[in-house]
Amino acid sequence: MANKQPIMKARPTFTLEGHSFVGDKRTTPIRGDLADIKLAGLLFAPHYAVPMIRSCIVPSAMMHERADGDSTGISELIYGEDFAVLDVAGKWAWGYTVHDDYLGYVALEALGQRPVPNHMVTGRSATLLAGPDAKSNTLARLHMGAKLVCGDADDSNEFLSCDGGYIFREHIAEIGHVEEDPVTLAEKLLGTPYLWGGRSGHAIDCSGLVQLVYGMKGIYLPRDTDMQQDVVGREIAQGETLRRGDLVYFPGHVGIMQDGDTIIHATAHHMQVVAEALADVAARNQGEDGGPAIIARRRLL
Repeated sequence: MANKQPIMKARPTFTLEGHSFVGDKRTTPIRGDLADIKLAGLLFAPHYAVPMIRSCIVPSAMMHERADGDSTGISELIYGEDFAVLDVAGKWAWGYTVHDDYLGYVALEALGQRPVPNHMVTGRSATLLAGPDAKSNTLARLHMGAKLVCGDADDSNEFLSCDGGYIFREHIAEIGHVEEDPVTLAEKLLGTPYLWGGRSGHAIDCSGLVQLVYGMKGIYLPRDTDMQQDVVGREIAQGETLRRGDLVYFPGHVGIMQDGDTIIHATAHHMQVVAEALADVAARNQGEDGGPAIIARRRLL
């Protein structure tokens, strides 16, 4: 009998054509060709990059969903905030904002290297002047939350030396020592134009408003409403009275309570930041299919 040759089964072949996604696409630093080095061993990418930290050197810079100034604005960098650059292509940098890990494209000319800031703008805006008096030429108009490098305070002068110019001292505070509560800061933004993706005194959206005013107090919130509504602070029990500083979430919307009945929010309905009765806002934000208008109430302070 002839020896039978063993039948060799063909081995299956496998190819890696992309990464298995884990996490939120808005905050997980990976795309088809590149990922942050911190994801090596967790998610597959053809290349990994060590982020290069740069700071916003213009009053504000819009972040876009694509490397195209005509694409949708998704968030905003404020002067002095850090951006982790993972890739540079032409006039655009791709990466994420350090304070909330939010991914997007920023114009490369808006980024640079700066010393660690020690003060921030606490008014809706502040003017950076060429000299220490009100008649000096304007160098820049900076928005609430802008971070600057300022010299030691001199009680004899109303202006403080900051970033090659001077700012009126009442418009800034040391980082970590902002005296106003988040609601007082939000009140300063009343009348600020509404802008999808905005988060500064120049223009702002609803989640950008609450993220900004709480962030100035050292409480860092995620960027979007759906990211915030289940994780920030604690849930306010049903029947528990709302109070100043509470956050109220609607389908795709959020505001901060000025008191038990009035809410401050950036709204496309008025195209600006307004204070109005919570009951009126709830009536306009009814959920789909008659679902509840208010879907979460959170307390941080």
